[in-house]
Amino acid sequence: MGAGHAHPLHRAGTSPVHRAPAEVKLVCLIVFVFAVVATPREMFWPYALFAMILLVVWSIGEIPLRWIAPRMLIEAPFVVLAVLLPFAEGGEQVYVAGLSLSVPGLYAAWGIVIKGSLGVAASLTFAATTDAAELPTALTRLGVPATITPVIVMMLRYVDLLSAQVRRMQVARLARGDSPRLAHQAGAVAKGVGALFLRSYERGERVHVAMASRGFGGVIPELTPVGAPARATRRQWAAVCVPAAVAVLVTMAAWILR
Repeated sequence: MGAGHAHPLHRAGTSPVHRAPAEVKLVCLIVFVFAVVATPREMFWPYALFAMILLVVWSIGEIPLRWIAPRMLIEAPFVVLAVLLPFAEGGEQVYVAGLSLSVPGLYAAWGIVIKGSLGVAASLTFAATTDAAELPTALTRLGVPATITPVIVMMLRYVDLLSAQVRRMQVARLARGDSPRLAHQAGAVAKGVGALFLRSYERGERVHVAMASRGFGGVIPELTPVGAPARATRRQWAAVCVPAAVAVLVTMAAWILR
């Protein structure tokens, strides 16, 4: 399963966050994101507290802000969508710099930007402090169906391979005089995407056949006997889940004080 594969988002380290069991960090990530999503968008102070929680985790995990910031650009398409909402929504209007903006649209844009940013930041924190080789065991311990676990792990394993293939295809097109920025080249780009899909599908079939021929039955075994981290103890669950528990308390307080 590519146990030696290092994901580009992973930052090797020895901090307490890095040493925490992967299954506990994954549960904390999910709980934190749900807490952020469940918080009323009309309130602002809860999101400042959520950001403070992430800053504390980054400090403990030795993750610099300069590493997080450029990787946050992945949410740029959602920001573009959010910018359009104040102009497209109806309801109460407010004038800002001579522009008529929708109040519900402003709240919707704020909700998309802040919740998306916090979710991406939390996901980057998990990726930075968790080795991809730990995910199969973590998912198995959390009771994820055996059919889904290999799919997730293989997706993470081969996403870099597909990215490299996309870059090679782009270089090949440019070497033949193609200019992807021109509208008339949209057909060639679409054909390239289709070819990449077919190659990926065929590669997936070959990998599956190769794994099945080596005795893989669809279940990733428990790896503790061969050196994987031991199961999380109750003390580790209690300590690592503190940020997620604080986030849940902030969400509850927001709904009570709303």
